[in-house]
Formats: sequence, structure tokens, C-alpha cells
Amino acid sequence: MSYIAPIKDMLFVMNELGGLAGINALPGLEDATPDTAQAVLEEKAKFVQDVIAPLNRSGDVEPSYWENGHVVTSKGFKEAFKQFGADGWQGVQHPVDFGGQGLPKLIATPCFEMMNAANISFALCPMLTDGAIEALMTVGSEEQKQTYLPHLISGQWTGTMNLTEPQAGSDLAQVRSMATPQPDGTYRISGQKIFITYGEHDMAENIVHLVLARIPGAPEGVKGISLFIVPKFLVNADGSVGKRNDVYCASIEHKLGIKASPTAILIFGDNKGEMGAGAIGSLIGAENRGLEAMFIMMNAARFAVGTQGIGVADRAYQKAVAYAKDRVQSRAVEGSPGPVAIIEHPDVRRMLMRMRSQTEAARALAYVTAASFDRAHHHADAEMRKKNQAFYEFMVPIVKGWCTEMSIDVASDGVQVHGGMGYIEETGAAQYYRDARILTIYEGTTAIQANDLIGRKTVRDGGAVARVLIEHLRADQKNLAQGSADCIEIGQKLGAAAQAMEEVVNFVLANSKTDVRAVFAGSVIYLKLAGITLGGWQMARAAMIAEKHLQANDPDPEFWRAKIATARFFSDHFLSQVPGLSHSIIHGASGTLALSTEQF
Repeated sequence: MSYIAPIKDMLFVMNELGGLAGINALPGLEDATPDTAQAVLEEKAKFVQDVIAPLNRSGDVEPSYWENGHVVTSKGFKEAFKQFGADGWQGVQHPVDFGGQGLPKLIATPCFEMMNAANISFALCPMLTDGAIEALMTVGSEEQKQTYLPHLISGQWTGTMNLTEPQAGSDLAQVRSMATPQPDGTYRISGQKIFITYGEHDMAENIVHLVLARIPGAPEGVKGISLFIVPKFLVNADGSVGKRNDVYCASIEHKLGIKASPTAILIFGDNKGEMGAGAIGSLIGAENRGLEAMFIMMNAARFAVGTQGIGVADRAYQKAVAYAKDRVQSRAVEGSPGPVAIIEHPDVRRMLMRMRSQTEAARALAYVTAASFDRAHHHADAEMRKKNQAFYEFMVPIVKGWCTEMSIDVASDGVQVHGGMGYIEETGAAQYYRDARILTIYEGTTAIQANDLIGRKTVRDGGAVARVLIEHLRADQKNLAQGSADCIEIGQKLGAAAQAMEEVVNFVLANSKTDVRAVFAGSVIYLKLAGITLGGWQMARAAMIAEKHLQANDPDPEFWRAKIATARFFSDHFLSQVPGLSHSIIHGASGTLALSTEQF
């Protein structure tokens, strides 16, 4: 089946949980009305359904390929990307001053989810470009902004992020690429970068590489890393594309999934360009402060990757539902005259509800996080900006880590719903499983996100943000207690989860200095606990809102009943796990660390 964007659910989350009306009232976002949001989502849905989604399967079967230093993208990608740029989709959340639409992240996020659900390989190129735009907006000079941003936002050029090297992996302290200063103020970059998404392709006239490298004499470790703009083609004074720079693609990777997306090995300074040995680059920000600048891009990418997980999960769910309604096999367990569609079997229903409820919880979590980003950047009150920024930063590793781990589970359930046919590539269910598998790895593994959640987001502020969230959970538990039987049950599970989360936060804070290995042995479980708890909180909020709509006899009562039922399922099947996860974190380190290295 083809992808159908869940616009009704997206609008519900944006308006009811994300508070679009409040975002619309912020300075600079007055044009982001609910009507505008609906119109944007409907137009984006048409584009991804008609143009991008049909290329998903064909790109997987006939991936991008490397030939003599150049990359030819999968059939149809080049034309689709041209239309993507011409329609203004790269600039949804970027400033009007540079050609963007200036809409809030709360509207941009469902647009991005749609694109990833339709075709994650295609969506990776705009995702990296978004990150480059944010980095330039934040730390670029005025000249750099004027030179690069209009072309990036228009889709004429694309952006990349060049961190990883063969010997470094995720340890950026080991970066060895060098940047030698030149008399004219530029730098000559030399070195090798690996795993560079869309590091080479044929879809745009220029590729703007943001590259981490060391200036000679810089301090060791991450304190000596600087960030540079290194375009594939140098830019002339009039903004046009000039001579070929000395950066080339040595090969692209052959991957488990996202096959249409070219993952490049880039060589800088191999004396193949038109400007001599060493790729010409310009410094972004201050010397030796490159990692700080790159973290802007990385944080944008990490949130986006979490949204990728939601998109892939929704696509897998839609396909599984369609198959379950169509596939007739076996009699009903309670007895039936003949075979029934497999959606009538209780365990297939269980799997579909697992897929549906996790996807909805993750969507709500991501959209609410996006709304906090908008408040952090646009609210008139400085204290409100500070609080929302703290919330956003706390949530980014959870959105990235939990939503991507969730996507693998959901895609796996999708294969299972298809039975043996799910293991056959022609049915398409396996592609979502393969594509999802990278999401927990790139832009920082789940363990890296979990370590960030513990170290920077929980210990550093003494658990302040975490405790505020726990109080919100308890306040909504009290509100749920005043509702229907379903809401009361959801509230009880939410309260138990809040208590378990508080116990974990206390454990982390009490042991972060005295028994650090025990704390970090449970880091990924802590991230999972936080994702389920906070996702369950959003589902609980959705249930309360849906109940009010039912009481008011609002249109489409089946939509509201489904919201309550899905929230109830999530609380019974996922929130109920949280106390057990808490036990694993607090008491599980001894088993995790029991064996010596030699015993493995």
C-alpha cells in the first residue's frame, strides 16, 4: 500500500498537546495559525504521497552508486529533490530573511515526519542540510550567512556534517584532519572522513561540507577542534559556483538499509581539485571552539533522527494494518464458519496496538518537545525561554534514543504481523525494519544519548528538570482521577511510573560520584524508562482531552474513543513496565558488571 499521512492525528497533537495557539501568539510566529498549519500539512502530504513515497521501494532495489569519484542517486531522486526545493520545503522553519517560510518547529516537525515515513533515504539529505543551516545561523559570520544560507534554504545546495574518521568513531577527541592557515585567511583542509550522508550526489549544484579539523598547534582532545566550511565547489564573489575544491568521494558504503542514501568516504587534500593540494575552507566561529558549534548541528540532527523513527514506525504500522485486514487465514478463536482476516485474531490486534500506541506516544513526545523549542526561541519572557530551553535539552536525547529504539520494535512487529511474507523482500515490510536499524546508531548511539541524559541532563542540574517533569506527571495523575474508569486506570499507572522515575533520579544523583559505573550500567534503561513515562504522560493528556470532546458531543466520536483506548493500551502494556525498569536500574548493576573481561 502507499503511504497516507495521518494529518488528523498530527493536527490533534499539534493543537491539543503542543499548544499551537500559544505558539502562534509568540513574537515572530503570528502567521503560524491553525489554518496555516493545516494547509501546510495537507500540501506536504500531497507532495510526499505523490512524489517521494513512490521512490521508496525502487530506491531500495536500485540504490545510489559510485562511479569514478561521482555518485549517481537512485532513479527519480534528482527530479524529486528539484521539486522539493522549488516548492520551498527546505525552508519551512528557516528565516524569511534568507528565503525560508519562518514557521515554527512545531509545524516543521510533522512535515519532516511525513517525508521520512514516505522515504527515509530521500529525507536524509534535507535533514543534514537543516543542521548545516542551524549551525550557520547560530555561529556563522554575516558574510557566511549571506553566501550560503539562501542557496541552502532554496535547495540549490545541500549541507553535510563531517565528524567521523576511521580511527575516531564517536570519540571526536581522536579527530586528526588538519586545517593549515593560509595568508588570505582561508585554511587548507586535509584528512579523511567516513559515514558522510549525502557527502557526494548529483541532486544539487553544490555541497557545503561542515568539517571538524585541527589547526597546527591546537590543544589535544576536543578542546583543539575547529569547524570549517568546505564547499565542493568554491563560491564566486557573485554567489555563483566556481572552481572544484580538493574534496572527493573515494567510495560509498553498502548498507543494511537506507540504501538509496549515499553514505560517502570523503578525502580532503588529495590534490585533485582545480585549486591545488588541500581543500580550501573557512573557519566558522572561533578557533578550537568547533565542537560547540557542531553540537548545534548535532542536536538538530538528533531531534530529527527521533522524528525519523516516528515516520518509519508509522509507515510500518500502516502497512501492517492493511495486510492484517486483507490477509484471510484460520478460524476465529471463539469459532467462526470459516477463515477470517487475521486482524480478527487477538494476538494480531495486540501487535497492531503495540505499533499504534508507541508511534502515537512518540509523536506526541516529539511535537511537545518541538513546541518547547519554539517557546525557548520566541517567548517574550526571558525566564520562560530559559525553562523551555532546559526542557528541550532534556528531551532531545530521549526523543532521539527512545523514538528510534521504538521504531525498530514497531518495524519488527510489522514483519511479524505479515508472518512468513514479512520475511520476503517483495512485500516491503522488511525494508522498514532494515531502514530503522541505523537510527539507533548514527548521530550518537542510544548509549551516547543515555550517557548525555544522565551526565549533562540529570546530574549537572541536580535533577531539577527531571523533578519538574515528575511534578507535572503527578498533577495530571490527580486530574485523571476525576475522569472515566479508563482515565482512572491510566492515572494509576502514570502515578506508579512517576514514583519509579523519581526513585531512579534519586539513585543517579546519590551514586553519580561514588559508584559511577553502577549508574551508567543502567543508563540506557533510564532513557527507556524516561521515554515510556513521558510518552505515557502525553498519552494520558490525550485521553483527558478526548474525554472532554466526547462529553461535548464533538464530531467524529470514534476518533476520540480510539484516542482513549490507545492511551489505555499504552498504560496497561508499557507504563506498567516502568517500576520493573526502575528495579533494573537501581539493583541491576551488580549482574551487569559481575563478569571479568576474561570471562566473556
